[in-house]
Amino acid sequence: MTEHGEDYRDANLTNQVWEQRAFENCTFVDADLRGLVTKGCTFDKCDFGRADLGESRHSASAFRSCTFTRTNLTHSAFVGCSLLGSMFYECRFRPWKLEETDLTLVSLAGANLRRTPLAGLRFREANLTEADLRETDLQGTDLRGARLLHTQLADADLRGAQLDANGLKQAKLAGARVDLDTAVAFAAAHGLQIG
Repeated sequence: MTEHGEDYRDANLTNQVWEQRAFENCTFVDADLRGLVTKGCTFDKCDFGRADLGESRHSASAFRSCTFTRTNLTHSAFVGCSLLGSMFYECRFRPWKLEETDLTLVSLAGANLRRTPLAGLRFREANLTEADLRETDLQGTDLRGARLLHTQLADADLRGAQLDANGLKQAKLAGARVDLDTAVAFAAAHGLQIG
């Protein structure tokens, strides 16, 4: 059974465990969700503005087209989740644990994710404009179609990551660690003739 349009504004929901629950167009603005555990839950078009999700744990849950504005996500973990199309503005993340999580079409513009382990995640067509990803582990990450204008990737590990020519031209890659394929693609994207 899906909860439609419920208002959890300012609710104190700390340390609860939710399993197989579904929410659509619900408001969690200013809610205290610290320590919340979700398992197999779905959140569609929900608003988590200024909510406290610190130390929360989420497994096999989906947050689709949700809005996180000035949300506290420190020490939270998302494992086997989907954040498809969700938007994050001025949130606190670090440290943030993401494993086997799909971030396709996510907006993390301007986010401070420095040193956050993001290896193997899917960021297809994500908006990472001006995000701080310095010293971040992005090995094997799918960044195809991602917007990387002025994204800071200094000293990031991009070995095995998939980036398109546009991303290689727009991002700040000085000092990033790459494999040979990415180095060749970078040179080609910048107009160098190889061979």
